[in-house]
Amino acid sequence: MMKLKIVVISMLLLLGCSSTRLVSTWKNPDIVLFDAYQVLVVGMIQDDSARMEYETKFVEVLKEKGVDAVRSIDLFDVEFTSAKRTEKELEEVEQQLLDKGFDAILVSKVVGTENRRTFKEHINDVDKMFMRFTNDYLEHQEIYYDPEYYETFNIYHSETSLYCICVGKEIELIWRGEVDVTEPANVNKAIDTYIKVVTKSMGEHDVIF
Repeated sequence: MMKLKIVVISMLLLLGCSSTRLVSTWKNPDIVLFDAYQVLVVGMIQDDSARMEYETKFVEVLKEKGVDAVRSIDLFDVEFTSAKRTEKELEEVEQQLLDKGFDAILVSKVVGTENRRTFKEHINDVDKMFMRFTNDYLEHQEIYYDPEYYETFNIYHSETSLYCICVGKEIELIWRGEVDVTEPANVNKAIDTYIKVVTKSMGEHDVIF
């Protein structure tokens, strides 16, 4: 029984190391339904190729769901994102988006990271007490020399926010979702999963879709 329990724990740890988990959501209490017809997708990512991959996939998913969407990489030139911008400059961007028919901005970013550590589970003879020092030592001596005995990985705390671009109003937050992503082995698959988690939650909260 103990052996089975350790196997289950090990499997959960393994699954946890490739997870994307919705931690919390917030929706503007003044908004019941929010339909968006043209959305600007913004991935605040330093790596240009990763940003393009993320925004492209998110735009494709939104279009499949009947929402017109545009990548920010197609609107913001390289110079715009390579330097710090002022509030006035951003207000001008907001007006340009409004003039072009956009009614929402969807922004995603990593807001923090956390390092986690786990260790290999020894399944053999785990239900036997170590009555002798030699047995205990032999069972766990890998701690000294096996660099993979302890495995470290990062958890990325990310945030996706949906803002309304409304005529005569300041840009207003409609919905926000916080998602934890454990350091992925496959970045493309992680992006797909992240987008699926976010869009599912937005649909459940009656925003955009």
